[in-house]
Amino acid sequence: MTDLGLYLSRKSVNRSDVSRKTGISKTRLSELANNKKTKLRVDELYLIALAIDVEPCKVFQEVCKDLKLKIEN
Repeated sequence: MTDLGLYLSRKSVNRSDVSRKTGISKTRLSELANNKKTKLRVDELYLIALAIDVEPCKVFQEVCKDLKLKIEN
C-alpha cells in the first residue's frame, strides 16, 4: 500500500465518494492507493484533499514524508 493509501485508510475515506467528487476514477484511486510505482499528480492530490476536507498541505506532507534532499559534500 502507498502512503496515500495508508492515509486514506486511517481517515476511513470512502473512495467511491472521492471518485464522485473529484472525477478521478475508482480504478485510478485504487492504483494510487495500492501501487507504489504509480505516480500521483499534484492536481489529483489537490482534488483528493478537497474531497476529504483536509488541507492539501497536510496530505502533501504525509505522502512525501520520506523524501529528503541529497546531502552535498
